[in-house]
Amino acid sequence: MDQNMLFGLALGLAAPWKVVRSGLEDGGEESKFLYVDIEVEAGAQMPCPVCAQLCPLYDHEVKRWRHLNFWQHPTYLSARVPRVRCPQHQVKQVSVPWARPESGFTLMFEAFVMALVREMPVSAVAELMAEHDTRLWRIVRHYVARAHERQDWSAVQAVAVDDTATRKGHRYATVVVEIDPQQEQPARLLFMTPERTAASVGQFVAAMPAHGAKPAQARLAAIDMSAAYQKGVREHLPNAQIVFDRFHVMQLAGKALDEVRKQLQHEGAEMNGALWALRGNASRLSQAQLELRHDLCARHKQLGRAMALRENLQETWEWPGAASAETHLKAWCSWAVRSRLAPFKKLAQTLKSHWEGILAFRMVHTISQMTTFKKLAQTLKSHWEGILAYYPHRITSAAIESINSIIQTARRRARGFRNFENLKAICYWMAGRLDLQIPSAFTHPA
Repeated sequence: MDQNMLFGLALGLAAPWKVVRSGLEDGGEESKFLYVDIEVEAGAQMPCPVCAQLCPLYDHEVKRWRHLNFWQHPTYLSARVPRVRCPQHQVKQVSVPWARPESGFTLMFEAFVMALVREMPVSAVAELMAEHDTRLWRIVRHYVARAHERQDWSAVQAVAVDDTATRKGHRYATVVVEIDPQQEQPARLLFMTPERTAASVGQFVAAMPAHGAKPAQARLAAIDMSAAYQKGVREHLPNAQIVFDRFHVMQLAGKALDEVRKQLQHEGAEMNGALWALRGNASRLSQAQLELRHDLCARHKQLGRAMALRENLQETWEWPGAASAETHLKAWCSWAVRSRLAPFKKLAQTLKSHWEGILAFRMVHTISQMTTFKKLAQTLKSHWEGILAYYPHRITSAAIESINSIIQTARRRARGFRNFENLKAICYWMAGRLDLQIPSAFTHPA
């Protein structure tokens, strides 16, 4: 078996295609590259790309594609690609089985690149493959866009909507993630848009029909307490029950606790190491941090009350049902408004934007009388229905936090992206559970 026939078998070529020349050539600067020249057998007929009727060859055009390296040598395929004369469709360019139309790379090369960019920055893959990264970005965006277009959203019933940072300078995007209330399926990134407004939810809804979905099928929407996302869900997902995730509620409690710490520090209290000792759950602290937390709470009664309130609030989601959780939350709010912690006007102003929510209780204090945890209690009251909507599905946006972590990992790994479309493509590929459908062998591309 000669060398050309061996390369033909390795490439999976079938008649009428055949390798006619191959070898190593000097590429300059002490480097070499492997060339493989392919032609169509003389006298062959090829199918019209429109009607598939076998037609005589009309002329040829030489084209070239980058292939996977042969050992350490870059490899290039070149072919005299014919055009055929079809009686019905006139002169048409035929497709080749080893590459998609308009691409300068073989299918195998593109499949390898897509596998690498899921784990590495595109710039690093470009350096490894000795290609310019803009050429690789075209590959990524092509396959991701096609795979995302094919996605079926017809079974989506629960989503989580949140924002995520896209670059420095307070630049954010909205991400929509499919979540499974039964937790049988992993989260799936459905949609990204470079805004965080009520209209962002509308953009997601506008994209649903193309994926076989309707807005009415969404029954649950886990969001933070952003007024924009509340408005967006109510306007564009009318059948969705809003669920305020425990993560965001506890984030408010953590901020309130931190405000108490800052106030004590401003008054001259010794708070060295308090920032990290007071944050998070006790189970995640080191022994030294846990001891410091206990010492600070014992020495500063206001801090002790604030910590007790935060930890007691966390127990709301441990109750078996909505009725018992509501009883607990009522008791917590009653405790919070009597806590005698220092007021914070800034938080009171923030709460004004939330007062249009469903009020489960009358407000027992004026704005000027509110304190840090009193104001948090009022915030919870105005979002009462959304917090208790955690039951019975026990839906949370923990899945979207996981997706956000993947997005931020991609950002850090790439040290930023030239544009939002590149970031979106990588995020869809890493977190969207896409089926790229890249042929693994030289067959006619779909």
